[in-house]
Parts: sequence; structure tokens; C-alpha cells
Amino acid sequence: MSLFSILLAAIAPGIALLVYVYLKDKYDTEPLHLVIKFFLLGIAIVFPIMIIQRAMVLGLGESPYVFSFLISAGVEEGAKWFIIYHILYNHTEFDEPYDGIVYAVALSLGFATLENVLYALYNSMPIMSLLARGLLPVSGHALFGVIMGYYVGKAKFTTTSRKRRWFLVCALVLPLFWHGVYDFILQTVTQNWLWYIVPLMLFLWYGGMIKIARANNRSPFRFVKREEEMNT
Repeated sequence: MSLFSILLAAIAPGIALLVYVYLKDKYDTEPLHLVIKFFLLGIAIVFPIMIIQRAMVLGLGESPYVFSFLISAGVEEGAKWFIIYHILYNHTEFDEPYDGIVYAVALSLGFATLENVLYALYNSMPIMSLLARGLLPVSGHALFGVIMGYYVGKAKFTTTSRKRRWFLVCALVLPLFWHGVYDFILQTVTQNWLWYIVPLMLFLWYGGMIKIARANNRSPFRFVKREEEMNT
């Protein structure tokens, strides 16, 4: 199998999911260069996160609970939340709730895509198996990004500081929890793990689609677009 084929199969799931989420923006499509910037930021944090996680494993051990919820999910989702809050939250392009989902998913998929490439390079797998990985870890990162972005979007456009703080906490805790559950299953279930992972992924996809629809429906631009359509 050629290196090009391996890289293409490893990258394709992340790009396809990002395009899907990007095109779901109904009312005010985000600048493509900024979406790419967040995708590249996701790639850039992979190696620093790997170093931090390695140090934590050496210091804390590899207990399934500690590894799943603190070392893996905690560090990865914490880093993503930090970037989203400090770079995106007050950005002028963050002008509707769905934008939080677009940029959080772009960041998450940048991370997941490089992770998938590294996995492909260090593990000999058929192309179809690499593409299949997009159905689990890559789409998992995308769905954790949907959850984070949804609540960051709610925080950005809420009217009270108390609700804002609550939604920002949810933007960190909820994706961290579901990411931890996902990793914990893989850490502890050695046989028939698909019986646990598949229902979890279906549940997250269902919830993710609801969040995407709700975020779009809260867009302040929906009435403007409706008026434009009526006048044409």
C-alpha cells in the first residue's frame, strides 16, 4: 500500500465530517480561512498534548478511570476548551450560536485527523479499516466538538452572567465526560466492545444532530434570510 493511499484514507474521514458540519450552517457561512485556521490549531496541539499525557501516565499510572477521564479526555478536551474560549469566544466572526459548533468541530477534527494519520503510519492496516476508524474515534472527536461548541454558543448569546458561566462549564464537562466514557469502554471491555460503543455513538450522533438544528434555529440571521427569500 502506498504512503499516499495511507495518508488519504487517514485524512478523508476528518475532512468529510468537517465539510458536512460546515455546510450545515444555514444562515451565515463562516470564513473558510478561519475554519482552516482552527483545523490547523487542532493539528498543532497534538504533540504538546501527547507530551503532557505521557508525563501524566508516568506520574499517575494507567488506571482505567484516571487514564480515561483525566489523562485522555481531561487533557484533550481541556486544551480544546481553552483555545475555543480564549481565541474564538470574543472573535468578531462568532456572531451566531452555530459558529461555536463549526469552530469547535474544526479544532477537534484537526486533532483527530493528525492522530489518525499517526495511527495509520505506525499500524499496518487496510485502507477500508482506516476509513472505518472515521466512524469511531474521528467522528467521536467531531461529536465532542459539537457538544462543546453548542454550549459555548449558548454561553456567548445568553443574557445573564450566571447562565453564561453555567454553559461554559457544560462546554467543558459534558464533552469531557462522554469522551471519558468512550475511552473507558475501550480500556476495560476486551470482548464484544462494539456492543457498547455503537449504542454510545448512535446516542451521541442523535444528540449532535439535535444540537446542530437547535443552534441553527437560534441564529439572529434566520429572519434576515427569510425576508430576502420573500423579496426575491
